[in-house]
Amino acid sequence: MRKMGIGVQLYTLRNETAADFEGTLRKVAELGYEGVEFAGYGGLSAEDMKALLQELNLKVPGSHVSLERLRSDLQGEIDYMKTIGGETIIVPWAKAEDEEGWKAIIAELQSFGEEVRKQGLGFGYHNHAFEFEGKVGEAFIFDAIFESQPELLVEMDACWVHRGGQDPVAYIRKYAGRLPLVHAKDYKVEDNNTVTLELGQGIVALDEVIAAASEAGVQWLIVEQDNCQNPPLESIANSLNWLKEHYLQRV
Repeated sequence: MRKMGIGVQLYTLRNETAADFEGTLRKVAELGYEGVEFAGYGGLSAEDMKALLQELNLKVPGSHVSLERLRSDLQGEIDYMKTIGGETIIVPWAKAEDEEGWKAIIAELQSFGEEVRKQGLGFGYHNHAFEFEGKVGEAFIFDAIFESQPELLVEMDACWVHRGGQDPVAYIRKYAGRLPLVHAKDYKVEDNNTVTLELGQGIVALDEVIAAASEAGVQWLIVEQDNCQNPPLESIANSLNWLKEHYLQRV
């Protein structure tokens, strides 16, 4: 099996980064993560962040940047990512009330993506389950987004594809070649609510997801847990340990 980088989506550690951004990144590096996917920069300047990342030897496979931020300061977001050595700007989610609303968002993603790519970065979209709960034309919203613009990179969240009633392995294979990042996430359902869990504790067939991701050319597995039952730093340590046992020992 091919070696992929292992990163963590810092939204998982949002309370920790709010209290001590730099200290939290140091703990992430100490745990053995190779990269971080940002969800905000904690008020650090791009130059300060670059220096910190270099000191900790952490790479930046991506950063989640909202549509609102892109609308208000697209160039600033591009400049920040380029300064810190980031690879891909990712819209973490979008929501529309109807089909016409989704068509407008798709057009907006196309416009932002053209400018981001022109300046040397990748541009992608991260799914949730709701993109499989509605359609644009005959296609799921998920497929309508990505089939409309082949240059748009896919950041597939395996948990949410599964929760949307689809097979994440099949979707990884479908979008192979434009799928640099996969969110490794597990969950269970309680009273029809999604409860995110540490890796290996839920109902996602993660071994199959990881094997498919490796075959599809995925560059990074990104650990994310929306809500943690244990202290979040403990949870991401447990998930990394699961990856070491179930994946890293096999590459």
